Amino acid sequence: MTRFDADTPTERRQLFAEAIDAHRERGSEFITIEPDELPPGSDEELLPWVQFSDTTISMDCTDAELDRLKGLLDEYPEFRAESLESPEEAEGTHARITARSDPDRLATFVDEAFQTVYGYAVDYTAWIVAI
Repeated sequence: MTRFDADTPTERRQLFAEAIDAHRERGSEFITIEPDELPPGSDEELLPWVQFSDTTISMDCTDAELDRLKGLLDEYPEFRAESLESPEEAEGTHARITARSDPDRLATFVDEAFQTVYGYAVDYTAWIVAI
């Protein structure tokens, strides 16, 4: 990989797919994708993130974000919520999604998750922060 950020839907999806390919080729533990800033109007303190490992997408969600994630999963029948963990000491839910698909389809899902679940505008900038 030669670049690690992108700010248009086409470039982000290409970046995510390339990172997934690099992850698979290197046999790395996971990749982590983050936006460069909080979404407008957010009262959260931490940036949302999405990790991908092997065939699993992981992400943390508030209750409202989890509802939106479930709606997004309805559009991806080949993806399945494998586990939803809500520890008492944490606010929100850690979602683990089984996603057996090609890098392009995975990249599209991740991009749509940032927009649909976390509320980012179409022109947000995303970074591959770990491979």
